[in-house]
Amino acid sequence: MKNKVLIFRIIFTAITAMLLYYFILPPINLSSPLFWFYSVVIIMVYIVSGLVRVIELKDIITNKIKIKKATFPLSIWIAVLGVIFFIILFINLIQSPLFNSKAYYNRIVVSENQNFTEDVAQVDFNALPLLDKASSQKLGDRVMGQMPELVSQFDVSDLYTQINFNNSIIRVTPLEYNGLIKYFTNRKAGVKGYITVNSVTGETNLTKLDNGMKYMPSAYFFENLYRKLRFEYPTEIFGLESFEIDNEGNPYWIVPTIKYSGVGLREEITGVIILNPITGESTKYKVSDVPTWVDHVYSSELIIEQVNDWGLYKNGFLNSIFGQKGVVQTTTGYNYTVMNDDVYLYTGITSALADEANIGFILTNLRTKETKFYPVPGAEEYSAMASAEGQVQQMNYTASFPLLINLNNKPTYLMSLKDNAGLVKMYALVDVSDYQKVVVTEASLGIEKAVENYLGDSRLEIDSDQLLNKKIVIDRISSAIIDGTTYYYIVDTKDNKYKVNIKVESSILPFLISGDKIQVYYREEQEVIEILNIK
Repeated sequence: MKNKVLIFRIIFTAITAMLLYYFILPPINLSSPLFWFYSVVIIMVYIVSGLVRVIELKDIITNKIKIKKATFPLSIWIAVLGVIFFIILFINLIQSPLFNSKAYYNRIVVSENQNFTEDVAQVDFNALPLLDKASSQKLGDRVMGQMPELVSQFDVSDLYTQINFNNSIIRVTPLEYNGLIKYFTNRKAGVKGYITVNSVTGETNLTKLDNGMKYMPSAYFFENLYRKLRFEYPTEIFGLESFEIDNEGNPYWIVPTIKYSGVGLREEITGVIILNPITGESTKYKVSDVPTWVDHVYSSELIIEQVNDWGLYKNGFLNSIFGQKGVVQTTTGYNYTVMNDDVYLYTGITSALADEANIGFILTNLRTKETKFYPVPGAEEYSAMASAEGQVQQMNYTASFPLLINLNNKPTYLMSLKDNAGLVKMYALVDVSDYQKVVVTEASLGIEKAVENYLGDSRLEIDSDQLLNKKIVIDRISSAIIDGTTYYYIVDTKDNKYKVNIKVESSILPFLISGDKIQVYYREEQEVIEILNIK
């Protein structure tokens, strides 16, 4: 009888373990909290199965049912669970900031005292990602709504990953199965495509794929993305996945792999798994070997967590609680900028008191984790947002989280002001060093007009080495006043046409006459060349 009870308990526990593994998908990894949760549940199942009352077959046949209670050493199993809990608690205590504050401080290497104007180029008005995620989602939903044959079968994922795609700043997100029934009716062909939203122009496209994507978070059974990864990489701990496309527009899932110190402590990225959702083929890369077209290796949440540890434990654990000398932290919220073909996370750094002022800000490369700190004291982002909203408080517009730009060799906040429908109505520019200096401009007038209004009479400083230039001889010159600003129009002796704002060089332009020789600097050849500097 005891053997029957034991066999029953083992079989019941094994079946339960397989079912739970299929649904919970824990990594077989001792540092994973999910693994220990799964293990404890299985132990509990084995213990509880000992309470099952066993009815012998012969008793059923003879109608003499005798119910017997299975026995088991309950105290031993309680002791086992207690030992597991104690070991995890002890290991995590040793790995905690109390004894390892230096390790927490060193989770991320921050290059301090960087020069903002040297590292961040002057703003390019033709490459400003003015559309935030919320606005991109509205545009994506709109283009999806124009495809009746798809909208009834698929949903639009809310991922909207911001990437650099062939030097264009876009957000990309896949379609997803719209429930179990739609999965069964569409699984053979797969998910039909993905949506891209240009963060600069707002151009939105739905890219249809010749072969549909089958391995998706919304898929079921062994085509589910997480189940596919777990059965191929049973020991790996996975981070948050992101959806990206390579330079040819092929879709991929980018899934970081994680290691912990202790159980669930000090998360770090060890590599990346790149999975083709069409074929299911995947490749695991070390962090140093990740292809350059991948923009998101480190999640924003992990970077924020590591920067906060850097700011908290710089001078040890006790100082983080009592003296708090030199303790800093990130502000609430973050945004992205694109430089050098990579996506960077931006967030402000403030004191431990979390006041309304920043002592500087960081830029982190989300592919390499290279992080730089710029000591630029100024307004905290939400203070700048409130200042911008205060300029049009009668409109009840809501400010987007600011973009940080280099304008006139000064760090400046740029944000959109949106109405209740989420439409961009105005642009606001706020001086980082003085958030009371804020100028708002109607969005219909364009971003360059907003910048012009913000700068006022100050001359825009431009690095002439980055511009095209040539010497010209003036044939004709005239002026006109547009929206309160004087512009000069020049025709040279070769019949080329030029336009220049008086703010470019107010001490020279009013005195130019026919026959004068000048050297002009500009960005590109066009029908009417805009002059940005004169010598």
